[in-house]
Amino acid sequence: MAISKQLKLLFTSGSLIAAALASPVQKPLSDDDIDDTPLPLVIWHGLGDSYSAAGLREVGALADAVNPGTLVYFIRMDDDGSRDRSATFLGNVTEQVAKACADIAAHPILSTAPAIDALGFSQGGQFLRGYIERCNNPPVRNLVTFGSQHNGISAFRDCPWSDWVCRGAMALLKGNAWTQFVQSRLVPAQYYRNPDEYEQYLEHSNFLADINNERKFKNQTYRENLAKLENLVLYMFEDDTTVVPKETAWFDEVNGTEVTPLRARRMYSEDWIGLRELDRKGGLHFRTAPGDHMQLTDQLLNETFAEFFGPSKKAKKSAPRPFMLGAGDL
Repeated sequence: MAISKQLKLLFTSGSLIAAALASPVQKPLSDDDIDDTPLPLVIWHGLGDSYSAAGLREVGALADAVNPGTLVYFIRMDDDGSRDRSATFLGNVTEQVAKACADIAAHPILSTAPAIDALGFSQGGQFLRGYIERCNNPPVRNLVTFGSQHNGISAFRDCPWSDWVCRGAMALLKGNAWTQFVQSRLVPAQYYRNPDEYEQYLEHSNFLADINNERKFKNQTYRENLAKLENLVLYMFEDDTTVVPKETAWFDEVNGTEVTPLRARRMYSEDWIGLRELDRKGGLHFRTAPGDHMQLTDQLLNETFAEFFGPSKKAKKSAPRPFMLGAGDL
């Protein structure tokens, strides 16, 4: 069954996919069954969605159908679905990532796994990357992101007239993105990155400038943790009209009509967050998905789950990439 309409999540109006608690209770993994047991899958939903909505449960069911026995855990900021949805607009992302780190590390099953896999929808993708860079306990094996804003956004979304939480949050952002009040409370502002306001971004960004290691001081732990991934899979939606610019899903730099691919950027050539090292070992994947933002089908999800998730003994997907000097290396 196609779930494209149900998965119109994150940045779009209404709820995305739905979610529930974790999958059926399982006993802690033992040394004897580690290789045959699918690694747990952690999912972080996007803007305007809730961990307890109905489509996210379907995504979890698909993951379990492809790799039977998969424990699926949905990250949430509150056990109440309505408050969890509000937290996608209102909250401090640094604190939200810290909560996710603590919750996952304290989970009776996740904490015993040799590693976990991670799936991020829209803003949930860069938040999961924050988890990897800042704590990574338990460590993530493969991270797959769909339409995420890894290099930020240069414009804010429109909201339906009926969505008062969204409209209130977006009203505060206009003209106030760099204030301390907004940067500590409005979630989309914390990954706002307009090239015309780059200096303000470096000085005031509460989240993205830090996890992208764009400031003068480079956090080497961020680089080391992300480079430990086996695979980082970056999906960009071909006709994305919600995320501006859509190329942010691939870490591309967009300034007006000029697009600078990741591999031509300093953050790659100087390897600020480990993407170059990951690429050299064949673990960095740039993929496209048809349609607008979060128009996902069960076929695409099933193929992704089969390729990148499952047992811990599953073979790595790629051979090392031949290393070639780019313009930034000269």
